[in-house]
Amino acid sequence: MRTSLVALLLLVVSGLAQADVQLKAGHPDRYTVVEGDTLWGISGAFLSQPWQWQQLWHVNPQIENPHLIYPGDSLSLVYVDGQPRLQLSRGASRGTVKLSPQVRRSPMVAAIDTIPLDAINSFLIANRIVDTPEQFQGVPYIVAGDSGRVISGNGDRIYARGQFEANQSVYGIFRQGKSYFDPDTQEFLGINADDIGGGQVVAEEGDIATLQLTRSTQEVRLGDRLFATEERSITSTFVPSAPQAEVNGLILDVPRGVTQVGQFDVVTLNKGQRDGLVAGNVLAVFKTGETVRDRITGESVKIPDERAGLLMVFRSYEKLSYGLVLTATRSLAVLDKVHNP
Repeated sequence: MRTSLVALLLLVVSGLAQADVQLKAGHPDRYTVVEGDTLWGISGAFLSQPWQWQQLWHVNPQIENPHLIYPGDSLSLVYVDGQPRLQLSRGASRGTVKLSPQVRRSPMVAAIDTIPLDAINSFLIANRIVDTPEQFQGVPYIVAGDSGRVISGNGDRIYARGQFEANQSVYGIFRQGKSYFDPDTQEFLGINADDIGGGQVVAEEGDIATLQLTRSTQEVRLGDRLFATEERSITSTFVPSAPQAEVNGLILDVPRGVTQVGQFDVVTLNKGQRDGLVAGNVLAVFKTGETVRDRITGESVKIPDERAGLLMVFRSYEKLSYGLVLTATRSLAVLDKVHNP
């Protein structure tokens, strides 16, 4: 049982045009939230299309943190002007509230997760995409280990060369990983920077810095690159939603190095922020149909693509995104297609 749960940010715009919400057959009229629930799981209990959650949910600005869902809270399905809505009854310590539409934002506090965060923690904290090869080559690099060592580990001292940022003492250590190209256009999309560890600058002389390794995920080698900590928030709160623009993309890679993809695997997509993808967007995955030989005519025939799962984008870069597979009715693979759900 988890001791801490991540806050849920629910942003609902008053007057938002409502599409038809498809309630799931056999949906409950009331549900009590328990520890270990996720928003995606609760959404799937009420909705045929869980990414329509925002159209079912409203918050009340008069109630302290009404837009957070906690274990012990009860959700009741009601109808307002003929449209289905969820009414929230707080657990015994919070009382019952009446919900109404309102734009609200809130800092993170203990509440249920949107998705199982343990599946993506390493990507939220350490993993990063580098947009250009020049950006990767232009940062400091390790030139030596302590006492002439060529490999180092947690607690060791290392020496790096390059231009170090003023007032920046903590660096992540990365190794150049896969370079991604669009399979259709051959456009360069980015480089996966593999997280190797991290260190803190303890001394500088000229363009040489001495660092103490504070963590390592594998052996730190000569030539590994140092990046300053990214100035970004660690988003661990996601609201399921459909993309605002049409998306037609592909699964480019499975970062953990397998060829077959299943539920709660992380995948890399060839679409990103420039294509309108943001964290929380849900995409349908289509298994690419095989090309077979028609034994009667001798022609090559492509079998139609088949819908085979759903994924949620949890981090988007300019040209690439990471997604978590939420459901899979069959094994997925690199080059399977993703579209609007």
